[in-house]
Amino acid sequence: MKILIGTDGSEFSWRALETACDIAEGRPEVSFCIVAAYQAPPPLASEPYALSAEYFDHMDKFVRESAEQNAREAVEFIKGKFPKDSVKIDTIVELGRPAEIIVDAADELDADLVVVGSHGRGFWSRLTLGSISDVVSHHARCSVLIAKDHKGSAKE
Repeated sequence: MKILIGTDGSEFSWRALETACDIAEGRPEVSFCIVAAYQAPPPLASEPYALSAEYFDHMDKFVRESAEQNAREAVEFIKGKFPKDSVKIDTIVELGRPAEIIVDAADELDADLVVVGSHGRGFWSRLTLGSISDVVSHHARCSVLIAKDHKGSAKE
């Protein structure tokens, strides 16, 4: 079974990790793929308060390193849940729209299941901010499980 997990380091993505591990427990030949997508920060100011290119380079580096850290922590969490088993864990850390990257990765890996967290936003918030879990559930070719944080996260 190939399970793809989207993570952004939030308590909601920790819930998705926990749920994916619960599903995988006791199954033979389980592999995981952790996807940590990040977006470039938008410009904060325009003329005459333009910021230097160095500032934007620093911000790009910061968000990329944060995504890489989120992926590493997710890998360590899974290893902790399966200490005696040899589960295969891959990571994808990529710049772009998270929902698109998750859907594309699921297709490329021929995933059996995608697990993502839900921030629990209401209708109006999803309308203005978008919803990664909503896009993934409508566009992924495999099953999608949206883990909701009803008990607290594994990272607490």
